[in-house]
Amino acid sequence: MQLAFVLYKYFPFGGLQRDFLRIALECQKRGHSIRVYTLSWQGEIPEGFDVRVASINSLFNHHKYVKFQRWWQADNAHNPVDRVVGFNKMPGLDVYYAADACYEDKAQNQRNPLYRMWGRYQHFYNYEKAVFEPSAQTQILMISAQQQPLFVKHYQTPAERFHLLPPGISRDRQAPPNAADIRRGFRQEFKLADDDLLVLQIGSGFKTKGLDRSLKAMASLPEAIKKRTRLIVIGQDDPKPFLVQIQTLGIAKHVSILKGRDDIPRFLLGADMLIHPAYNENTGTVLLEALVSGLPVLVTDICGYAYYIKEADCGQVLSSPFAQKKLNQTLVQMLENSEQRKVWAQNGLNYAQNADLYSMPERAADVILNVAAQPLRD
Repeated sequence: MQLAFVLYKYFPFGGLQRDFLRIALECQKRGHSIRVYTLSWQGEIPEGFDVRVASINSLFNHHKYVKFQRWWQADNAHNPVDRVVGFNKMPGLDVYYAADACYEDKAQNQRNPLYRMWGRYQHFYNYEKAVFEPSAQTQILMISAQQQPLFVKHYQTPAERFHLLPPGISRDRQAPPNAADIRRGFRQEFKLADDDLLVLQIGSGFKTKGLDRSLKAMASLPEAIKKRTRLIVIGQDDPKPFLVQIQTLGIAKHVSILKGRDDIPRFLLGADMLIHPAYNENTGTVLLEALVSGLPVLVTDICGYAYYIKEADCGQVLSSPFAQKKLNQTLVQMLENSEQRKVWAQNGLNYAQNADLYSMPERAADVILNVAAQPLRD
């Protein structure tokens, strides 16, 4: 079959983007042709992918997305495909990968009522409705069980259109047999002594991931712990507001912000814990990447994959509503207790051997290619 994948932008370090690539490669591996429609592509193009990039300018993003929608649908009408798989909510999809949380629920519960008077709201509401309304035929690949009831609440989406997927982290995140050697080399490279403590925060979108919360927690550490603790932040985002916050808090010598990179497994093995106090997080793939590498995790329960951290008993999950004081206290406790961190690390490694944390691309491809309710396009 000829498959079309549609997403607003591709860059190598985004969670949605990595999921798209792994699913598309799995479909290609099964003998199907891959076409991609996007507004932006950064990085190498896999062999055999037909990537079509729209050249569209607009003052507002939602206007740009409307133009993009018309562009790819016109191109597809001229060169039809058998399936259209979307990674952002929009009309015209046969299959939608639900990487994002329910927009309407956030608009109703987390925004001022005046927000819903603007054209931007109407655009994103209409595009979400086009996927989830009862009359739509779009099959939905769910990666967060927490979100399905919200979509049903707002759109009355029939249950049979949802397909809950297992996580799909890459197996190269698992701790290899020479993990201790990698850790030793990493810590030498970053000039970390044996008793130094390294906290990681990984993820693009620093504001949503709660970097401001992490910085406050770092600043609150008792001086005896703070002087031997470093925080390394990795992600694709503008660091400027947070660099100002770092200076204001007086922790510049303790914090480094790095751009997205492809050697994350080394950081996971070299660190002492992962912090992820997100404001919103549909899933949180990095939580599982830490789990399978034996890195203890401190996370807010708003994250979809926080469930696995609790089930594996490989860290601490902070209950809602969020309290900065509780984050501060828990960070201190985790850093102080090296024996408990060893227990959490081993619990994660044990859990990784038996739980299905890896098969999302295969299961997603099964749905895309074989859903009985989804006929081939005419």
